[in-house]
Amino acid sequence: MAKKCIICEKQVTTGNNVSHANNKTKRKIYPNLQRVKIILDGRKLRTYVCTRCLKAGKIKKAS
Repeated sequence: MAKKCIICEKQVTTGNNVSHANNKTKRKIYPNLQRVKIILDGRKLRTYVCTRCLKAGKIKKAS
């Protein structure tokens, strides 16, 4: 399973580091994913959820 938000499917993206001399090298941009226990379709699941979905209350956390 890839590191991806189960709600909004946010995942690692790529971009460029750009220096003052305008030299470009590849970089990865990581979203803020947390591994939490949630209730999805009536079953408990431990999966990755981004902090934006957690804060918005889009999921129900399992205890």
